[in-house]
Amino acid sequence: MSPNLRLVIVLHNHQPIGNFDGVFETAYEDSYRPFLDVFEQYTGLPIALHTSGSLMEWLAARHPEYLDRLAALVAAGRLEIVGGAYYEAILPMIPACDRVGQISRYAEWLADRFSTPVQGMWIPERVWEQSLTTDLVRAGVKYTLLDDFHFKNAGLAADELHGYYITEDDGNVLAVFPGSERLRYTIPFREPHETIEYLRPIAEQQPGAVVVFGDDGEKFGSWPGTKEHVYDRGWLRRFFDALIDNRSWLSVLTPSEALEQVPPLGKVYIPEGSYREMTEWALPVERLKQFIHVKHHWEHEGRWHEIAPYVRGGYWRNFKVKYPETNEMYSRMQMVSRRLQELTRSKDICQQATNGNGLARHDHRCDHAPTGHAIDSSPLLDQARTELYRGQCNCGYWHGAFGGAYLPHLRNAVFQHLIAADNLLDAAQGRGLAEGDRTWVELTSDDYNFDARPEVRLASNRLVALVAPSHGGHLYELDVRTICHNLLATLTRREEAYHDAVRGGERESASDVASIHDRVVFKQKDLDQRLQFDRHRRKSLIDHFYDPNVSAEAVANDRYDECGDFVVAPYEARLRRNPDRMQLQLTRGGNVAGRPVRITKGLTLEAGGHSLEIAYLLEGLPPGEPIHFGIEFNFAGLPAGCDDRYFLDSNRKSLGHLGSRLDLESVDYLGLVDEWLGIDVQLSSDRPMNLWTFPIETVSQSEAGFELVHQSVVVEPHWVIRAGQDGRWCTTLTLNLDTTLAERRQPLLEASLGAT
Repeated sequence: MSPNLRLVIVLHNHQPIGNFDGVFETAYEDSYRPFLDVFEQYTGLPIALHTSGSLMEWLAARHPEYLDRLAALVAAGRLEIVGGAYYEAILPMIPACDRVGQISRYAEWLADRFSTPVQGMWIPERVWEQSLTTDLVRAGVKYTLLDDFHFKNAGLAADELHGYYITEDDGNVLAVFPGSERLRYTIPFREPHETIEYLRPIAEQQPGAVVVFGDDGEKFGSWPGTKEHVYDRGWLRRFFDALIDNRSWLSVLTPSEALEQVPPLGKVYIPEGSYREMTEWALPVERLKQFIHVKHHWEHEGRWHEIAPYVRGGYWRNFKVKYPETNEMYSRMQMVSRRLQELTRSKDICQQATNGNGLARHDHRCDHAPTGHAIDSSPLLDQARTELYRGQCNCGYWHGAFGGAYLPHLRNAVFQHLIAADNLLDAAQGRGLAEGDRTWVELTSDDYNFDARPEVRLASNRLVALVAPSHGGHLYELDVRTICHNLLATLTRREEAYHDAVRGGERESASDVASIHDRVVFKQKDLDQRLQFDRHRRKSLIDHFYDPNVSAEAVANDRYDECGDFVVAPYEARLRRNPDRMQLQLTRGGNVAGRPVRITKGLTLEAGGHSLEIAYLLEGLPPGEPIHFGIEFNFAGLPAGCDDRYFLDSNRKSLGHLGSRLDLESVDYLGLVDEWLGIDVQLSSDRPMNLWTFPIETVSQSEAGFELVHQSVVVEPHWVIRAGQDGRWCTTLTLNLDTTLAERRQPLLEASLGAT
């Protein structure tokens, strides 16, 4: 007799690119391995498993025995391997060629390692747009799964979601399973009998129904409180026992088995979206606060269920608006992807021409190659593609109940791999950092961040600087290519909806085992007193005018008046090019305390150099009157509170760790050293300067609770100027980025190619 209900269980295990090795290991010990220890004992329960490529590569290197156990389960017909984007990219965020490339490359890796065809894929964060159907089918995908929330947004009722549907785009057909949100909240947070009680009426009312549970495997041991709950107190065994005890009417099967046994319920076209919580997090903060208020009101009235099916949150792509820092990563990723596509096409065209002439050459010059450089047909382009794919890992590109964009190590990892990919593309053209490669410098302008206004790129084989003339002339990215590090991967402090909970001091009982979406836990005391929001983005070359008597504390705590109008105002840009020396000149006429003042600032980079020369000229200053002028720099990826990360004076004497608040007078030098990263940042001036330093810290939310996170350090040289009769004042700063320490530890070529 056929079972009345079929249950499909799909687990998703993932650790992001850039996460700490200890986090991987803890997740393995707390979740991945113990789950397998229990599951292997229940021979009659097949499940499906998706493991992201970043985690799979770590497991292959650190715990190959775990992969052998998975392979044995696959061979026994107990486990279906589910594919996905290799490094868990949000699919609508990356170019179509990269979508197909990531999915197909990972499917090939999985099929080879586990000797099984890969038919389905996990959609990262369930971020869906209908046009993805074509790319998934092109990559060989037969099915995927989304949340039931997606299907409800398409107009389907809850009782129409016990099966799977066919969707279509441009003639390409794909099967899509709706995952149950109800099960996401009962498994494993409620006792197993509650899941059985939920499924039984469905089986009775809709014989032959298919219900899908698809969610994070980390819920089984890694989420707070779940290790003790799931394993020590035996929840997982009780759950599996309940499934077996009810097998007279309930069968457990894999997605591919469901496709074979059950016809589709019909066809549906699915609106863009994600899981419910993600769409809420994508809303602008004030709209999200309003949404939370309205939702709580209708829940209190007992009527939320009536309108919930018709309520949708925000659009995932607007995370790039809500957090402009994620747009910086996105636009940098697009630059690398486009360049890789161009070089790959050039290589293919050149290879066809070479083959047509009957020649066999490893290295050749081609008119199609950008800037006329040789295109190396070695594996460098394939290595660059891998680094690009790693730089597309999604976790640093958004924020919700997880650290996401607020975690510096995830943002740093994105840039690390994108810069490494760029280095490899240069190496493929013979202009990298390897011995024998020529030094070079270039100055270009384009709409690099997709805001319909031109930005400027000043680049050499050692540095890349990106400047936004239309936004205060800010230096918004500074890549140190020898160590693949962006010193301006900063984050601006801004209001979040969950800050209301921080101010309210709500706390969760330590005995509760709850979804991370429902937890309110404080990892540090007095976080409500650390809430502070920035009036401008934390970048570099930000031009300030202050009251002459303003204090360091007032500036650090945002208790000052801005006396000028230069901070975010547009500058005019001029590009000055010489063969071995490039200069960007930025000019703006504005006002300081109601008086017209003109600023000209220039950035100069030489071929092969690792220094930026920064010159300032102020004109129109009132003679003899004190004008307080400051140039704000922010440096990211240099953690505070560590003995091996510190400030240095001109005598190379330590001034404290990089979270120290300094108020220095009449100095001409400040160093910032990160021994672990292997960089010595040296800021010097041709005239004495006063210096402020202070940390930028955010109060943000992660899986474990609310926490204080160091984002960057402000270094601000400032002067109280008394101009002469000509009303002019000038200074030249030098920002030298010395990576000798890193280069001694690791051969320069390996560093330039992004070896990790």
